[in-house]
Amino acid sequence: RIFVLGIGFFTLCFLMTSLGGQFSAKRLGDSPFTIRTEVMGALESRGVLRRMSDMLEMLMKRMDILARLENSTDFHKGDEARFPLDRFQPAAGLMERIQAIAQNVSEIAIKVDQILRNSLLNGKVMEGRRDQCEVPRDPKYPDCAGKVEWMRARWTSDPCYAFFGVDGTECSFLIYLSEVEWFCPPLPWRNRTVAVPSPPPPPRAQAAFRRDLARLLELIGTGKESLSFMKKRIRHLAQQWLRAARRLEQRLAGQQRDQKHILVHIGFLTEESGDVFSPRVLKGGPLGEMVQWADILAALFMLGHSLKVTVSLKELQSHLGVPPGRGNCPLTSPLPFDLIYTDYHGLQQMKQHMGLSFKKYRCRVRVIDTFGTEPAYNHEEYATLRGYRTNWGYWNLQPTQFMTMFPHTPDNSFMGFVSEELNQTERQLIKANKVSSMAVVYGKEASIWKGKEKFLSILNKYMEIHGTVYYETQRPPEVPAFVKNHGLLPQHEFQQLLRKAKLFIGFGFPYEGPAPLEAIANGCVFLQARFNPPHSSLNHEFFRGKPTSREATGTAVFQVSSQHPYAEDFIGKPHVWTVDYNNSEEFEAAIKTIMRTQVDPYLPYEYTCEGMLERIHAYIQHQDFCTTSSLPPSPKTKSPAMQSPPSPLALSPNSTHLVWSPSAGWAPQAWPPVASLQVWVSEPQHTCTETCRRHGLVCEPTFFRFLNKEEVFLQLGVACDSTEYEMNHLYPAVAENVRECYLQKEPLLFSCAGHHAKYRRLCPCRDFRQGQVALCRDCL
Repeated sequence: RIFVLGIGFFTLCFLMTSLGGQFSAKRLGDSPFTIRTEVMGALESRGVLRRMSDMLEMLMKRMDILARLENSTDFHKGDEARFPLDRFQPAAGLMERIQAIAQNVSEIAIKVDQILRNSLLNGKVMEGRRDQCEVPRDPKYPDCAGKVEWMRARWTSDPCYAFFGVDGTECSFLIYLSEVEWFCPPLPWRNRTVAVPSPPPPPRAQAAFRRDLARLLELIGTGKESLSFMKKRIRHLAQQWLRAARRLEQRLAGQQRDQKHILVHIGFLTEESGDVFSPRVLKGGPLGEMVQWADILAALFMLGHSLKVTVSLKELQSHLGVPPGRGNCPLTSPLPFDLIYTDYHGLQQMKQHMGLSFKKYRCRVRVIDTFGTEPAYNHEEYATLRGYRTNWGYWNLQPTQFMTMFPHTPDNSFMGFVSEELNQTERQLIKANKVSSMAVVYGKEASIWKGKEKFLSILNKYMEIHGTVYYETQRPPEVPAFVKNHGLLPQHEFQQLLRKAKLFIGFGFPYEGPAPLEAIANGCVFLQARFNPPHSSLNHEFFRGKPTSREATGTAVFQVSSQHPYAEDFIGKPHVWTVDYNNSEEFEAAIKTIMRTQVDPYLPYEYTCEGMLERIHAYIQHQDFCTTSSLPPSPKTKSPAMQSPPSPLALSPNSTHLVWSPSAGWAPQAWPPVASLQVWVSEPQHTCTETCRRHGLVCEPTFFRFLNKEEVFLQLGVACDSTEYEMNHLYPAVAENVRECYLQKEPLLFSCAGHHAKYRRLCPCRDFRQGQVALCRDCL
């Protein structure tokens, strides 16, 4: 009897444990997409409950039979019975408990069965609804049907679709295309909360000029020689950045400056792009890009903005909120950055991993682009049709989103970099210690010296020649024996060499690097070769494939007429000499004159720390590419009843060009301010860049929209027998021989570059601040 009672008790414990395990398998937080798994769990639980009920009932019956048998035996034995009836009272209590449990289990089984049936019914309704969705025919969503068809065929091509809940059913396609993307209308049966007006956003934190660069050095990180180089440069210039920030802060006193959240992604340093630069930092490789990136980071940080810095694709994906997969889906949340500074490699990486979000947020991108991107190469359709397509162009960005190292073309924004500024004591020391017969050659790679023996021999007659060519064990054979080669020098030692030297001489390559400006800032004269014909993408391999033609026009303005066009055009003699190296007499005469010429260290303001801070501050405050302005309607679409408002432009007092009329009565919200606008007509075969420069001005492409009107031709005295809107990067323009006028149909093609013998172009020009060509006089 005791044995049977024990077996019953342990069986009960086992069954209750099993029951608990079955119900613990239910997770309240499971996704609704696991409904089939839960249905199987419910079926299994119902079977276990039934088996438990049956076993408990059988156990109760057997214990009842045993009790009856024992009672009968005890009555026959009478007084001799050793086990009176009250000894079975506990067993009777146990039986009552087992009976109660059995009843509860039976009731639970019934309830589970009811829940299961309801779940199956609801599941069938939901599955039917999910499988029976029809593609809506809504004219507001013309691409919906095509996108659904694409999803049917390719939804498994990227795991990101499953991440957003796509499971192969029509409804999951429509849910995704209406709630994650925006190609289809919302489904009426989807649970959607009523839109509640959101409270106004809290005031933006204000940017405050920083007093220390230590935090920036932490943000840049470690692990690459390129990063170490940039951090060394920032440390070296730290005091100059701090002084410049204090001066600009005083000038901007009282101005409200919202703090921007900025992502800086240096794409060319990522492993995915090959990172060919980092291994060459210590071997004489090009450092110009890293110089510029270091200065951009320092300027953004000193201006008080919040930065994130990435040099890996994984970090980029994390900061952007890229869903798992292959990059076809939008970001998982709104972009947390106001601005993104990157390069062409980073731009490509963002496009590959942001899905439709790239198109949505590309207006926040700023592309650091050493040589620039002209509008004709930037517009994908136009570049493809007209033969301007290259490996680097066709992004359909606003051209001023591209930011260059030098002001190659006003179509792009000039970002620049900085050179070290000398104080008065340093300037005097340099002048006192200059060696008039000492020259330093511009070129750290031995290949640059190849074939230059003729120039070097002439130079060696007058000067001691120094080189900084990288080598590991043996002296490079390209470097003549009479050259004193120091090997690759750290930046501060290279500067000390420049402070002694009289001449810094270039051999035609590399193009447009920072070193000539550093040499001039340290009191050297820069001697460079004149290119005849000028180099461009049409005749030189280096520029072929780059999204800029830099082609020649009537005069040498921003074309590659020398190794360093900026130094030639913006600085010039006595600091910069540009001669024909193929003419030995001209070359030798230049050397003799340079040796006799006294020059002071010179640095253009726009390449000082303060100049760069001023420029980037203005861009961040005023450039807005996310708010677009529309062109006036085409003449073909104008209503006869429509009357054009009077032109806000008026002839200048000398009747040579147009200006913004003081009596216009209104001025648009434009930057640069329209008060700086002047409209000139170019000569045939001249670019607008050249036309404006001839009048002491700078071409300003953002002003094209104000002169892309038929009445502007009339105001300038240009007769038009016909006027057409077309896509052409030379328009607005007039073909005077046939009196045909052309207006620009595509705003992205407004361009200061480009010329043709057939056309005279309408050119928007503006004034500029002394030493700061990127900004007009009232641009701050």
